[in-house]
Amino acid sequence: MRVQLAKQLLDRQIVDVDGRLVGRVDDIAFAVDESGCPYVDCLLTGQGALGERIGGRIGRLLVAVADRFTDDPPVPPLRIPLDRVARVDSAVRLSCRADELPPSPVEAWLRRHLVDRIPGSQRASG
Repeated sequence: MRVQLAKQLLDRQIVDVDGRLVGRVDDIAFAVDESGCPYVDCLLTGQGALGERIGGRIGRLLVAVADRFTDDPPVPPLRIPLDRVARVDSAVRLSCRADELPPSPVEAWLRRHLVDRIPGSQRASG
């Protein structure tokens, strides 16, 4: 059976078990098993993954902007192992909560250097 992964996965929203938006599928990472058969290892999301996929000037710009908003560039994409995916329909639905995934370095930098400095931001729901 032939599966068109790009059509089935790329650019779909990723939603956690509570319905919270995690991001979009920006790329797919493959691995190869012992017998030499490739398989989907994880889904990638984040500016770095999208920039690499797009390529060219726009892709390099996305990566550069993401790298600017982090303390430790280059920004690695968030890797969501396939075993965390519950199902794929109009969105990629995870079997875990968003806070069980590694935090986005860009979001952490923006929260620390921008959002946390806004008066009252500590009372906002996260």
